[in-house]
Amino acid sequence: MFLNLIENLLRSGLKLAAPLWLTATGETFSERSGVINIGLEGMMLVGAFAGMVVGYHAANPWLGVLAGIAAAMLLAALLGVLTINFAADQIIVGAGLNLLAAGLTGFLFRRIFGVTGAALTVEAFAPVKIPLLAEMPLLGRACFEQPALLYLAFAVIPLASFVLKRTHLGLSIRACGEHSAAADTAGLNVLRLRFGCVLFCGMMCGAAGAYLSLAHANTFVEGLTAGRGFIALALVIFGRWHPWGIFFASLFFGCANALQFQFQALGSGIPYQIFLMLPHVLTLLVLIFARGGVKGPAELGKAYRRG
Repeated sequence: MFLNLIENLLRSGLKLAAPLWLTATGETFSERSGVINIGLEGMMLVGAFAGMVVGYHAANPWLGVLAGIAAAMLLAALLGVLTINFAADQIIVGAGLNLLAAGLTGFLFRRIFGVTGAALTVEAFAPVKIPLLAEMPLLGRACFEQPALLYLAFAVIPLASFVLKRTHLGLSIRACGEHSAAADTAGLNVLRLRFGCVLFCGMMCGAAGAYLSLAHANTFVEGLTAGRGFIALALVIFGRWHPWGIFFASLFFGCANALQFQFQALGSGIPYQIFLMLPHVLTLLVLIFARGGVKGPAELGKAYRRG
């Protein structure tokens, strides 16, 4: 009984954590280059909406993922143009994009599907069982009987870590966030690198949003992201701007989110809103306690202009 509870908790925790670590990994690249992207929530939302619409009409979830990535990257490009090319305030632009995405997705949803009380169900990713590995005790079904999109999300972590820490590109990105003038003097195109990192962040947000509508909820409703973009911002700090740290931090939050459903299922009589607060309370605690001794990129949030 206890082992089944742990297995279900880990299984649900991984599914809930995947969009968090995808988004936070993209944000890590953006922040490492010097751009803080507050618009994660909006980019995830347009990714979820575009993924659901295309997946619904094409009856192909993979096309939905591509559409979600493209839509989020368009929003990321807008952020990049305004903050990098025109040196607009990154916080204000990101907040504005969140509002734009919330209003636009709600409006388009009603225009395309009408005002309906029933949620539309879209063809989603089915679980893929990996032979032998899925038979392992405890971790088998939890880790190796998941949607295909989750396995791709797993692959993002080691790849992102390798690029950021072991390649010339990763060194260039980190140089842009630490001392952009020195990076420029060394021959790096700071604006181009920052713009590329913002686009990559948009790609990860779009994939995370499409994951929510095509591999988790199997539908789209207004506000589907439910604050996950803001949680991802906290996870970047909690994970020390490193993909592996972000992965384990996301898994912690995913399991905490899954735990609230376990508590609700027990029928303890405690109002369910208390359990719904759990992930957000943890986010606040992370921001309060994890910040001490953690130093982000030196030029994070600062626009760069060649002298």
